[in-house]
Amino acid sequence: MGKRSAVRRVRAEFQGRRDRDAGVQLSVIEGGWDPLAHDERHPRKRKRTQQVANDQTYQQREPQRDQSYVKNVAPKTEGQARLMESIDRANLVLALGPAGTGKTYLAIAKAVEALRAGKVGRIVLCRPAVDAGENIGFLPGDMEEKLAPYLRPLYDALQDRMSAKQVKAMIAEGQIEIASVGFMRGRTLNNAFIVVDEAQNCTYVQLKMILTRLGWNSKMVVTGDPAQSDLLPELSGLATIADRIESMSGDIGVVRLSQTDVVRHPLVAQMLDVL
Repeated sequence: MGKRSAVRRVRAEFQGRRDRDAGVQLSVIEGGWDPLAHDERHPRKRKRTQQVANDQTYQQREPQRDQSYVKNVAPKTEGQARLMESIDRANLVLALGPAGTGKTYLAIAKAVEALRAGKVGRIVLCRPAVDAGENIGFLPGDMEEKLAPYLRPLYDALQDRMSAKQVKAMIAEGQIEIASVGFMRGRTLNNAFIVVDEAQNCTYVQLKMILTRLGWNSKMVVTGDPAQSDLLPELSGLATIADRIESMSGDIGVVRLSQTDVVRHPLVAQMLDVL
């Protein structure tokens, strides 16, 4: 009996408490915290929050576009006009001339143009790994890091035609290949635009090897200055190769540039006359 009466008493107290709470009404205390008023007192915080939200909405609506460097390349001299015409017409072009005549730049510009137009599937840039009379010892790193100082001019010319991000992506996908002449033996380069730079530092055997790499639906441009070879005069094979190929007929062009085609600083053409 004692337990039952205790249970009934607890139930009665609980029911009475519920009845009292049902009649309670909540009211806002004057002078308390108001969220709207707090937001008005701190306009900078609200403005910064709204700006972040707007930026996120803009990024979702308009994705960031990759920057591209698209320029219309036009010849500045008659020699450059003949070079560009030969590249468009022939499958094999040898461009010989002094420094500053735009040989490498025009060749790479035409290569990028052909790749973007879908005329070729890839660009192959190569040059001999020959130093300019300085023995800098053994370079650290793997093969790519060892060849980087020699191939740096090709990267500079590419990045003048497109952004560094595009160059890096195309190299990773295999659309652009930059290698030394010594690693070209045994290959057949089909559906490619090949640019051989600084060919005056190649021997006759090396040039013969690289020229015979030309495959189907491919175009090759060989650039160099026979007067600025870092090899011994009897070892450089560019002048001999150019003389023999110039007598051939077909889709072959040999363009010889002169001091009048120099587009660098005017002093370069003057120095070439006296040096």
